Amino acid sequence: MPRTNASTREAELHAHAERLCDCKKCPRLAAYVSGFAKDPEYWAKPVPGFGDPAARLLVLGLAPGAHGANRTGRPFTGDGAGVLLYQALHDLGLATRADAINRNDGLELRGVWITNAVRCVPPANKPTPLEERTCSPWLTLELTHLSEVRAVVALGRTAHDAALRLAGEREPLRSRDFPFAHAAEHSLPRFPRLYDCFHTSRYNVNTRRVNQAMVNAVFQRAATAAGLLNPSL
Repeated sequence: MPRTNASTREAELHAHAERLCDCKKCPRLAAYVSGFAKDPEYWAKPVPGFGDPAARLLVLGLAPGAHGANRTGRPFTGDGAGVLLYQALHDLGLATRADAINRNDGLELRGVWITNAVRCVPPANKPTPLEERTCSPWLTLELTHLSEVRAVVALGRTAHDAALRLAGEREPLRSRDFPFAHAAEHSLPRFPRLYDCFHTSRYNVNTRRVNQAMVNAVFQRAATAAGLLNPSL
């Protein structure tokens, strides 16, 4: 991907976020999100990505949480889904704080950009395949502006599939050749290295499917591959 300077990247990402927030291409999602807009404390529109415009590591989630990002307007912020994620980034020196409360909490990321495969909160947290495909161009465009990304962490199977779909735009891929599995690592043609991690949802934490040590281990490998950490750490 061609590289751009920092000020240009920041301006491009800002413009991308403004356009994204006006998107209503998925009727079911637009109708569902509009129901939250009755509460003035809710963001209640598509949620743009967040982080360092010079990011070398991209974190890709599923979709905004109904009372998390859909309320705060920032990915993995304001609910349990961000607890393990931001703690892991803080532990590695890639986030200025270990918790994400709201858009004005002062949290900053170093070398990391966080976004979602689907930008509107879906009913029951389950977007349809058509909604995933419809939202995919936003991720494609976002990554063209993030020209320094060298590694991607996919939080969950939907995010993993979105990454494969994006990589497949350059060269057709068979998903069976790159199966999702926690801690799996995938070398994709002409695409950043892909790392899989179970989603950091509160449900996965409560059912003990994932814990802090598991998340930290994946992020340490991915951040090291992206050149954000010393390999000896």
